[in-house]
Amino acid sequence: MLGFCCRLRRVSPPTTPAATAVESGLFRALAVLRVILVLNAVGLNVYRADNFEHPAAAVMCVGAMALWTGFATWAYADPRRRTAVLLVTDLALAVALVAATPAVKGASFNATIPGFWVAGALLAWAAHFRTGGGLLAGLLLAGVDLSLRDHIRQLDYGNAFLLVIGGAVVGFLCGSLQRMATERDAAERAAAVAAERARLARVVHDGVLQVLALVQRRGLELGGDLAELGRLAGEQERSLRGLIRAEEGAPATASTVDLVGELARLERSGSVTVSTPAFPVELPAPVATELLAATRACLDNVRVHVGEDAPAWVLLEAFPDRVELSVRDDGPGIPPGRLETAAETGRLGVRESIRGRIEDLGGTATLVTGELGTEWELVVPRGTGEDG
Repeated sequence: MLGFCCRLRRVSPPTTPAATAVESGLFRALAVLRVILVLNAVGLNVYRADNFEHPAAAVMCVGAMALWTGFATWAYADPRRRTAVLLVTDLALAVALVAATPAVKGASFNATIPGFWVAGALLAWAAHFRTGGGLLAGLLLAGVDLSLRDHIRQLDYGNAFLLVIGGAVVGFLCGSLQRMATERDAAERAAAVAAERARLARVVHDGVLQVLALVQRRGLELGGDLAELGRLAGEQERSLRGLIRAEEGAPATASTVDLVGELARLERSGSVTVSTPAFPVELPAPVATELLAATRACLDNVRVHVGEDAPAWVLLEAFPDRVELSVRDDGPGIPPGRLETAAETGRLGVRESIRGRIEDLGGTATLVTGELGTEWELVVPRGTGEDG
């Protein structure tokens, strides 16, 4: 069953802060329900005390339910403790108490010892493993209950049917809530990013662009070496203005981007060599955009610090859970302490253009440099929105 739990987790939607918050809210509600269910189970078993052939064993079973309810309430409160071991133990205890009923009550029992108390384990599986987990737990509990009975009444079948259907439905609803919370969180972040970009665009337009335009005009007027400076300032002004217009334009309609096709655009004859898989590597558009921007920043560093036509190599590797992209050159390497000095003096190109972008995506950017050249290793997780 532990192996099945691992497979359930792999096909479940990726865990995000929003999804974890939804799951935690569900488990807080389940904690209250567990207390109600255990009180109901204790009351019913006390009321039906004359139904037990072995009263001492019945007391032990009821005590185990009460103790586990207290422990489970504490254990499920922290997401870090919601492991497969805890969930399997929870369900195994519920199944064991159902299976022990004939030995404690006799073969002709009517109601099981835990009764509705087993819903706590069922709903825990539904909340954590969603549709598949709720369905599995319901089938297991219903199957054990029905297999112990000499005669299956309509009421027994109805209770078993509700366990199976209820677990699957609650699991589906939990998954839907988590996806909606994740999408809402992403939409709020996108809106905040768009607002910040618009603000920065206004600041750049009112400040940097005006200065670049002034430098261009004055440089051309004065001539000489300053004319070349003016020309460069004009190029930067046009490039920056085009970037601002692109950011202020309509959002891209594609939800995913083929990273292989986009990287092929970076290849320049005799300068940049791009190696990619022979199949498309689809990434969410925002992730691909930032990864491509970080790659371009790496290549810009090669052009500026190694040479305009210095060779560079880009290698893309795709795995089920991540993509790894490396950018390598054969330049003299980066002297020790150079990046730290640049950051201290306010030049944050590497930290923001490369590391900052990748870290914002939940990935890592590792720099390896020496006499044989410099290599950036960019690793980004591949998120999917599929539900199992």
